[in-house]
Amino acid sequence: MSAVTMEATTILPILKKKLAFLSGGKDRRSGLILTIPLSSDQTSMEELSATLDYLLSIPSEKCKARGFTVIVDGRKSQWNTVKTVVLMLQNVIPPEVSLVCVVKPDEFWDKKVTHFCFWKEKDRLGFEVILVSANKLTRYIEPCQLTDDFGGSLDYDHSDWLNKRLVFEKFTKESTSLLDELSIINDADKSSSVDKDKSADCALLPSFDPETVLQTGHELLSELQQRRFNGSEGGGGGGGQGGPAWCPMEEELLAQPQVMKLLDSLREQYTRYQELCRQRNKRTQLDEIHAKVMQVVTWLQGPGSELLKTQQTIGDSMRSAQALQQKHEEIESQHSEWFAVYVELNQQIAALLSTGEEEEVAELKALQQQLSDVCYRQAAQLESRQNVLQAAQGFHSTTQELSQQLDGLLGMLCADVAPADGASIQQNLKLLEEKLQTVEAGLASLRQKGALLLEQMCSQPSWPLEETESPTTEQQDSVQHIQSVMEDMQLRKQRCEDMVDVRRLKMLQMVQLFKCEEDALQAVEWLGELLDALLKTHVRLGDDSQETRTMLDKHRKFVDVAQSTYDYGRQLLQATVVLCQSLRCTTRSSGDTLPRLNRVWKQFSVSAEERQQRLELALNFHTAAERVLQQERVEAESLDEVDSLGKTLLDRLTMPVIFPDGSEQFFGSPSDTAAAAEGVRERLLLVEERRLQLQEARLHNDGDEGEEEVLNGQDARLDVIGEELSEKEDQDEEEEDAGQRGEDLERATQDC
Repeated sequence: MSAVTMEATTILPILKKKLAFLSGGKDRRSGLILTIPLSSDQTSMEELSATLDYLLSIPSEKCKARGFTVIVDGRKSQWNTVKTVVLMLQNVIPPEVSLVCVVKPDEFWDKKVTHFCFWKEKDRLGFEVILVSANKLTRYIEPCQLTDDFGGSLDYDHSDWLNKRLVFEKFTKESTSLLDELSIINDADKSSSVDKDKSADCALLPSFDPETVLQTGHELLSELQQRRFNGSEGGGGGGGQGGPAWCPMEEELLAQPQVMKLLDSLREQYTRYQELCRQRNKRTQLDEIHAKVMQVVTWLQGPGSELLKTQQTIGDSMRSAQALQQKHEEIESQHSEWFAVYVELNQQIAALLSTGEEEEVAELKALQQQLSDVCYRQAAQLESRQNVLQAAQGFHSTTQELSQQLDGLLGMLCADVAPADGASIQQNLKLLEEKLQTVEAGLASLRQKGALLLEQMCSQPSWPLEETESPTTEQQDSVQHIQSVMEDMQLRKQRCEDMVDVRRLKMLQMVQLFKCEEDALQAVEWLGELLDALLKTHVRLGDDSQETRTMLDKHRKFVDVAQSTYDYGRQLLQATVVLCQSLRCTTRSSGDTLPRLNRVWKQFSVSAEERQQRLELALNFHTAAERVLQQERVEAESLDEVDSLGKTLLDRLTMPVIFPDGSEQFFGSPSDTAAAAEGVRERLLLVEERRLQLQEARLHNDGDEGEEEVLNGQDARLDVIGEELSEKEDQDEEEEDAGQRGEDLERATQDC
């Protein structure tokens, strides 16, 4: 292949004028056809000469040896121009040119003169020049090798040929230059591989992109293989005689083999270059990973560790602990950025481990282990510090809550206790006990959280290097602070407990005081009820001595119950006085209870004494009456005694009870008093009957008139007795009810 001495880009404007072209057609000797289409405008011989030089530099020596046929199309040009061009060809066209066909117009040129002139110049020109019309050109060249300008069938697009020629030359130039650069880079890497630190980045950047050049070459090769270069679609046999077919690009221009050879060489060098880049990229990646690993390790072991070492305190309050927590979160945020780099590096190392060589794998594993050890150690320090801060916040929070609880309990203990009743005292006492239990639970929680905080502080992982004195001192100060806080809270709680004991005793005394006052008032009420029952229901005197004696015994028991109630009330009031003195209560409302109790008791005593005297008088009356009624012989004095006792008893029933304050009160209602009096009168009637019987015995001899009077007196006496008996039954029922109420009061008094 001949060397190209000229590039199309240098004369591109001239080539675009299409002053001459190689259409790809061939003459009958397989020589290339060079066409020079002359136009009506003046043709520059210099431009034409440059065009011919370029076109004739394209074919190989083998193609040139087959000769050329030049077609000079002068149909649109002047004869002088044609002549000048033909004469110029002897200096431009190589010796292999055997025939120059000048296509003449059909009318204007003198055939003889022109033909004769070129014929005479044949020996001097060195090639044969013939004048031929366009329709006679097929005598020398097959129609299939002529373009349509000369009536042929050969397709030729000058713009397409020029574009593909530019692509071919560009590819040839770039691929050749790229091959040289890649060869230099690949060969230079062998000598520089021993020095791993030497940078060869400049040599690794060729002037052209290999991928682009290869793509251009493949596209160009595809065009060549489709026989489209120079506008040719193929060829036929010479002279239409069934000669062998030919492909202009393969055989004449040799473009396809040249492109294939360049592509093969380029692929080989580019493959070596890619491997070189891959190795260098891997080495660069390893260096970058190593640098990043050392950067992470250096920061974590340096500034990161120093940040954590300066944060050893736990604060002395909840606010300071929260400030420390916020500072720790800032430190964690700074560490998170480096931990993110660690994760990314770990992924990169894992990817390289699967494809690396043995030496690289060992280096990567060492880096990965070093990075993991430092990161995990630093993460453990962060987690331990976070646990300490969380425990510190819990400790300070519990301390604050306990302090508030103790303040509330102390405030409650310092406040004056002035409840209105025992229920409010019980409620206050219950509230006091609940607050004390809350304080005890808070202190227990404080001890638990303090122990947890001390454990967290003591279990912090140690640093790889020897600790300084400052963190140890801070830790000792924190431990002393924790212990001091717990001891202080214990002392405050103990003082509050002592005050609670005093307050509890005082409250219990006040509860007892209110209870004594309530029970004393209850005793006054019970005694009043006994007095009321005595005056309202204890009216009957009994129908005989036996019943009266029984009622007298019940009355004594009734009085004993009242006496016990009175004594119980007096004892309660005495206890109230003692409790008031103990509690220093000078404004109690129980001062009027004792006068009330004494007043009711005096009224009851007077009433009970009167009731007892009436019952005793009634007992004497019934005893005397029964004795008179039962004896056969009765003295008049005995009968008079019974009458005297009965009248005295009746008079006593009509008299009221006079209390010490001068007030008066009758036993029962008037009907009750009348009923009791009727019982006495009934006995008096019986005694009177007995008197009449005795008188009848004396007057037995006085006649019937006396007997009739005695009988009438007996009937009247019997009617009175019947009425008295019915009233007596009602009186008995009322006395039973009163006795039952007295027993209930007696039992209630004993319970109190």
